[in-house]
Amino acid sequence: MSDAAQAIQRLIEIMARLRDPKDGCPWDQEQDFASIAPYAIEEAYEVADTIARQDWAALPDELGDLLLQVAYHARMAEEAGWFDFATVATMIGDKMIRRHPHVFGAAPLRPGQWEDGKAEERLTRQENGTLAGIPLGLPALLRARKLSARAARVGFDWATATEVADKVDEEIAELKAELGSGDRARIADELGDVLFTLATLARKLDLDPEDCLRQANAKFTRRFTAVEQDLATQGRTLPDATLAEMEAGWQAVKRRERQIP
Repeated sequence: MSDAAQAIQRLIEIMARLRDPKDGCPWDQEQDFASIAPYAIEEAYEVADTIARQDWAALPDELGDLLLQVAYHARMAEEAGWFDFATVATMIGDKMIRRHPHVFGAAPLRPGQWEDGKAEERLTRQENGTLAGIPLGLPALLRARKLSARAARVGFDWATATEVADKVDEEIAELKAELGSGDRARIADELGDVLFTLATLARKLDLDPEDCLRQANAKFTRRFTAVEQDLATQGRTLPDATLAEMEAGWQAVKRRERQIP
């Protein structure tokens, strides 16, 4: 048995021990699919964060946390008599071979091959319709991008990014028109349209809206922290400063970042 196979088998056995109804861990024993699912999402984000920070020393640990989620779900499914870890590994292996006939078969690589394969699989699962099979659990911005991309494949799309940007302006105008109404449901609906159209604009620009927002979050955090630190050198805190002073500090930080005298 290879080192990888031994390590995976060890993980499977550890998970089985943790779930053992007699000698296992009380916390692990009481978990179910619904309670564990959020951890899978959290661990996937931690993997992405580690990669974004290029912390290669930490990456194996974070990937292990993500792999544990697979082992956890597979163990609960095995207890229910549905499938086991081997089934999961076999199915993804079969899928990769099926979707890469140009590598594992004699067929030449052709445009749209991957998406065509996914469409055939959706039909096999009786998931009919252009938008079928896009997971509800995806982050909303990412799902919006995927929805608009799927619609675009059948021609429901703007011709250029500029046209989408114009649509963003239109949606913002509609949002502004509702702001004075006090109707939270209508305001939320219009704001949702703005966000959906922004996700579509990101797709049209070949950008990931989640990545764009993560970058904006990081930039805001960096600049806000710098403003706070600048005040601290003056013996002051943010609550001591007026909004105008904080804005001036913000602009000063931006000038420093851009190396503007």
